[in-house]
Amino acid sequence: MELIHYILLTLSFSLKIFTLYFAVVAVFALLRRRSYPAAAPQTRFAVVIAARNEETVIGNLIYSLLNQDYPAELLDVYVVPNNCTDFTEAAAAAAGAKILHCLGPVSSKGDALHQAFAQLMPLDYDAFLVFDADNVLEPDYLARMNDAFASGAMVCKSQTRAGNPSASAVAGCYGLYNVCFELIWNRPRAACGLSAKLVGTGFGFRREVLERLGGWNTSTIAEDAEFAAQCAKAGIRVSWVPDAVNYDEEPTSFRVSLRQRYRWCSGVMQVAKQNVGKLWRSGVPRPMLRWDMTMFMLAPFTQAVSGLLLAASVAAGILNGSAAAAIAALCGLGLYCVGGMALGVVLCVLGGYALQGMTKSILFFPVFMASWLPLQIVSLFRDNTQWRQVTHQGQGALRSAKAR
Repeated sequence: MELIHYILLTLSFSLKIFTLYFAVVAVFALLRRRSYPAAAPQTRFAVVIAARNEETVIGNLIYSLLNQDYPAELLDVYVVPNNCTDFTEAAAAAAGAKILHCLGPVSSKGDALHQAFAQLMPLDYDAFLVFDADNVLEPDYLARMNDAFASGAMVCKSQTRAGNPSASAVAGCYGLYNVCFELIWNRPRAACGLSAKLVGTGFGFRREVLERLGGWNTSTIAEDAEFAAQCAKAGIRVSWVPDAVNYDEEPTSFRVSLRQRYRWCSGVMQVAKQNVGKLWRSGVPRPMLRWDMTMFMLAPFTQAVSGLLLAASVAAGILNGSAAAAIAALCGLGLYCVGGMALGVVLCVLGGYALQGMTKSILFFPVFMASWLPLQIVSLFRDNTQWRQVTHQGQGALRSAKAR
């Protein structure tokens, strides 16, 4: 039994070496962040919002788009209602958006985007932006994205903040998580020339990107990660634009959060299964983009396996009667909780969230972060192909309204 314990522990630490790559890249976050130089408005944007039963929030996003500090003639807002059983289409039209109807069956957000871009590509737009219906934007969002595109960026990812951080401990944890990821992922990659993480909302790309990729063609439930993999395969870098800020309404229920993040974990694994091999057979320039994207796609697998091995090694040590193993496990758990809460305080300050309203989120943050591991383990053995709606109440508009 003792031999099994040491074998499991050795395998677990061997997989942890995988994380050294991310740690090395994260060091580049210490470099000074550079903003894109201000440019005169020149990019003609088409905003695309795939919406399913979002009548309560869609107007907030459209309002924040139509009231941008950017020439109105350089912007069109399109809503793509799909599988709706409410009045999303009527609410979007009343708020001032144009409606794009799907011409065929839609089983996912990727399907809706595929049909939307097929209709928009013949039109004279320079770039496209994609948002979720529950978002709201800072008034200078389009201006800052225009700066990036004018500087030569092809694909851009903006900075996402929680619009309702004080609504619950869970919503606040999403806000802290977003700040953490921007700090250890997007900021260092912007500094060393790698791609930002392209997540489901608040990103844009020039029309040339879709022309090069043959349109929007994704098939997994993680259409954002799949599109990012396609960009890496083509040697196209995703640029981070931190001065363009969008606010996302986060789930307030831990149960809903688990369901949503399980879909994310499973989706990235689907993307990895489909694209890792294709990524390395593409043979395009900029191999570091391919390498970094590969590491991102494989991360859920390695984290799940290392978690299983570590749990098994601790269990083996305890069953073997090793008091040291039990004490080490308890000490490690205690240090993790204290360190996680301390990190939560730092992230709260860096993200501009008021400490007074974030106490519960800071205390709950270690649990929130630890809950990713069982979700990844479940995803390792059970593939999730079903999208389930997250109900929104319009709380995401609150933070942006205060910012104005």
